[in-house]
Amino acid sequence: MERYWNPVETAPLHELRALQSLRLSQTVRHVYEHVPFYRKKFDEMGIKPEDIQSIDDISKLPFTYKQDLRDNYPYGLFAVPVEDLVRIHASSGTTGKQTVVGYTQNDIDIWGNCCGRALTAAGGDASDFVHVSYGYGLFTGGLGLHAGAEEIHATVIPVSSGNTKRQIQIFKDFGSTILCCTPSYALFLGESLREMGIDKSEISLKAGVFGAEPWSEEMRHKIEELLGIKAYDIYGLSEVMGPGVAFECSEQTGMHVNEDHFYPEIIDPDTGEVLPEGEVGELVFTCITKEALPLIRYRTRDIASLSREKCSCGRTLIKMKKPSGRTDDMLIIRGVNVFPSQVEAVLLELGDTAPHYMLIVDRVDNLDTLEIQVEMKEDMEFDAVRLVEETEAKIKAAVASTLGISAKVTLLPPKSLARSEGKAVHVIDKRKI
Repeated sequence: MERYWNPVETAPLHELRALQSLRLSQTVRHVYEHVPFYRKKFDEMGIKPEDIQSIDDISKLPFTYKQDLRDNYPYGLFAVPVEDLVRIHASSGTTGKQTVVGYTQNDIDIWGNCCGRALTAAGGDASDFVHVSYGYGLFTGGLGLHAGAEEIHATVIPVSSGNTKRQIQIFKDFGSTILCCTPSYALFLGESLREMGIDKSEISLKAGVFGAEPWSEEMRHKIEELLGIKAYDIYGLSEVMGPGVAFECSEQTGMHVNEDHFYPEIIDPDTGEVLPEGEVGELVFTCITKEALPLIRYRTRDIASLSREKCSCGRTLIKMKKPSGRTDDMLIIRGVNVFPSQVEAVLLELGDTAPHYMLIVDRVDNLDTLEIQVEMKEDMEFDAVRLVEETEAKIKAAVASTLGISAKVTLLPPKSLARSEGKAVHVIDKRKI
């Protein structure tokens, strides 16, 4: 029998709409009074808070872009004084500046409730040991699911990422029942379990909640087979909250959006026009309960669709399809956001190579890999092995420092990368996702 953590998950649509309308009008007034950026935008468009009476009025409001967060770095879009903040998180940006997110205690409580819903949908309850292998720190993954586990009164095992043999030992010794990590790491854990000669019957895992990177149905089945679990998808993004914006139920035909907190829209990415239910377009979220960083019509750049078809789990929350791509060039590698322009900025700053490069993304032994191929300068001696190795090592260190991710660096002879007459192609993604 399906269980729910919060009654709103099965609320009738008319009750949900009334709640969304009230919360949107309150949020609009909140940002108008406390965020100069939004007050200026609203005034320019001739919008007053009293003009927004219903959720149907949301299309009157302006969009917010990731660049707006960068332009107001670090705290310019916050709607509360720093005394009311209890935590800061951040995600990477294209220019080295991070996208900074703030939370009040109420924001943290809501986040925990949303992640609690996701864990409950995956079969979690107070009897479970939730093994969190997402990274802890400025990345939102670890602490988000940690709060969700505490919300449902489960026991948290805050392992964080890495040290795979130790993770598997903890599976056995501590009796972990629900695993939370990236899907690629879950697959790696499963393969490692097999290589270590440990049968999946020797561990107690029953479910996994996986997100932070794209993954396929084939990958889901492989994870389930290797670990003997049911694998659930979870969606989120730092700017909106973190993991728990949407989550899968037992039906697994899309993710229920926690739309009592995050109102979703699908728009035409070129015109900004709101598209009808079921059509594919860019996913947009408005935070209708957040206090510290309540973003209005935030353009995620994720391509998805929404559906209110009746779900067998009993939840009435709208469903979003797994994002099928992005409208920008961002890559997600091992849960880290990587933009080609970040790599380009590193190369140009070092100035040791020509400005021609290619990023090769692949999945080897179920873990994402990144290779940076970059051309040498015309006057560089390609046969000077030591010089080549030193330059590769220098670039590798700079990329790791800037992006927070390791990469293989390969120097190529001048003019060896293909040139394009149109938009330059800088990425080859070989992953089957």
